[in-house]
Amino acid sequence: MRYATRATLLGALTTAALPFYAAAAAGSLESSGGVRAPAAPLAGGVEYGSVSPRVPVLEGFSVRRTVTDGHLPRITLRFDETGVRTVAATLAITPVGARTPVLKLRMGWIHTGRVVSVRWPRHAVLKPGTYSVSLSAHDHSNEAFLPNARVSTAASFTVTPPPAPKPPPPPTPPPTVQGAVFPLQGPHSFGGPENRFGAPRTGHIHQGQDVLAAEGTPVVAPVAGTILTADYQAGGAGYYVVEHTAEGFDFMFAHCQQNSVAVSTGEAVSAAQLLCKVGQTGDAEGPHLHFEMWVGGWQASSGHPIDPLPYLQECEGAH
Repeated sequence: MRYATRATLLGALTTAALPFYAAAAAGSLESSGGVRAPAAPLAGGVEYGSVSPRVPVLEGFSVRRTVTDGHLPRITLRFDETGVRTVAATLAITPVGARTPVLKLRMGWIHTGRVVSVRWPRHAVLKPGTYSVSLSAHDHSNEAFLPNARVSTAASFTVTPPPAPKPPPPPTPPPTVQGAVFPLQGPHSFGGPENRFGAPRTGHIHQGQDVLAAEGTPVVAPVAGTILTADYQAGGAGYYVVEHTAEGFDFMFAHCQQNSVAVSTGEAVSAAQLLCKVGQTGDAEGPHLHFEMWVGGWQASSGHPIDPLPYLQECEGAH
């Protein structure tokens, strides 16, 4: 009778046990919640929730679709890569239908895991037209970036011409002197440069013409109109009167003598009617009439003062 050797028995036991151990191992993997690895790697980028590969992955890419002539679009992007802090990125802008980029920007090494805004050179401008944006990137191992299936790397934008400039405002109608009376009844002068329209003042410019005269000289309406207001401003115009006229002009008479205002708000006045008398109230330095001439409404949003000196000189020469 032949007896099996010890080595033969061990070999037979090992061979017989292999299927059992393989099945037990498979069962333990499934019962413990594990997942079998796929036979081939998944295509189409990185699945949400999976571990990023050790290549740069584009996780965000946004391009503003419309910009104005001379500007460049706002572009933001974000790269991720496991264990890598920075990747190098380059942007190229090419007119649609052309092959050669008109602008190529090397962004240098940018941080992964955060949204980055592209900073364009100050001199960079683009003419009106439609452009495409291409992106390239690599890490320190020179691995090129992998597009994420959820993020589009194709982007385009349009540069529009600048808006047409607003037409200049219509020219101010020339002052009329038909039937106009000079607003002062007495000797007067127009002073020097500091009394002119546009002369510098603290925090503003002079908006009228000063007419120097003795205190108490009558101030009259140049033409017929309606009194918009008769009021007092301490530290500014002092006692003042504003008249609206049918010619479209508003007149302001400031620094009137105290207790000399002879009209009230809403009152109709005729040419040469007394309004007040020359004084030095408010911030006046010496007696004079501060005379303003407005087009489009006194202190209205659409109104503005004009130089009243030509008007005063014509009124002066007409009588």
